[in-house]
Amino acid sequence: MTHAHAHTSPGHPVPPQPVQGKARWPLAGVAAGVLGIAATLIGDVHPILEKGQSYTSAHLGEISQPMAHLSIVTGFAAVAFLLILAAAWRRRVEPRVPGSTAAHLVPNALTAAAGALTLGYAWKGSLALYLPGGFEAGGFDEAGLYMMFVLNDFGSFIGWLGVVIAAGAVAWMALRERTVSRWIGVISLLPVLVVTVFVCATGLPGFQGVIGPVWLTAASLGLAFGRSTIVRG
Repeated sequence: MTHAHAHTSPGHPVPPQPVQGKARWPLAGVAAGVLGIAATLIGDVHPILEKGQSYTSAHLGEISQPMAHLSIVTGFAAVAFLLILAAAWRRRVEPRVPGSTAAHLVPNALTAAAGALTLGYAWKGSLALYLPGGFEAGGFDEAGLYMMFVLNDFGSFIGWLGVVIAAGAVAWMALRERTVSRWIGVISLLPVLVVTVFVCATGLPGFQGVIGPVWLTAASLGLAFGRSTIVRG
């Protein structure tokens, strides 16, 4: 009688087997992207200025405390989903393409983004806490509140650089290694090129916060419902 035995080496874990049907783990990227849009763009606390005006402490009364509160809640949730996506990528993608440096770069870049964004959204929380209407309103004087506002100028935007770096790695995987659908590679080049141009031409440090969460949402949807090699069952 012949018996089939599964042999595994304790020092070499077996890569996860492909799952039939659509991959669900990229939906963590969709959640991170949508929550990032809410936290960074919808929850922006910049008052609208007239042409030629500059921000001063006189504008503190125009900052929306509820928007700052919305931003930290949705922002911290986005950070959590970025880390979930990074962990899922390591588990599901890296074993499929172990020789791809770009594939290993993606979760590292997402983790870096999560760390930086934790600080960026926490500064929004400081405004929510100390502005009128906040839980500890009046805890800082006008100068202290204005310092928090200045930190929030690009605070929740800068951290999305890690996501743009991940976009560059995904573009390489798509256009060079052919393990991601080519159309995802094409749209992944856009945030890399736009952020590079803005930084080199103007020194603008935060445009990745505008384009990063939008790219993450679109690319993650493409992975979840597309036929990229790294998610194909």
